[in-house]
Amino acid sequence: MAFTVNTKTYNLDTSLSANAAQYIGPANTFAVKDTAVLKRTPPKATATFSGVARSSLKFTKTVTLTGALTTTGDAIVEVSMSLPVGCSEADADSICQDVGDLLITSTGNDLYWNHKINP
Repeated sequence: MAFTVNTKTYNLDTSLSANAAQYIGPANTFAVKDTAVLKRTPPKATATFSGVARSSLKFTKTVTLTGALTTTGDAIVEVSMSLPVGCSEADADSICQDVGDLLITSTGNDLYWNHKINP
């Protein structure tokens, strides 16, 4: 199994469990990380609540550092998702679109590059 992001193909490396899988990207070596981990947690219903389905993805890439005490480090980006059971597809699509759109705005860029949380 594989998936492609921005022309880079990530191939299944190992299933960490029934609910987690690690994929390796084209730059991955013994010394350099280029990985994506996808996880899911099925909803757990109670007597009064139908539960929440949780998913996450985590990209890790070893990058070259400039002006730092070490020459390399791991850059990590994680996304966590929670959808209550019964959430409509339209609502789920809407929040996903909002997050994607925020990432490419000046506010998203200020958070990513400059750690600003008050634009």
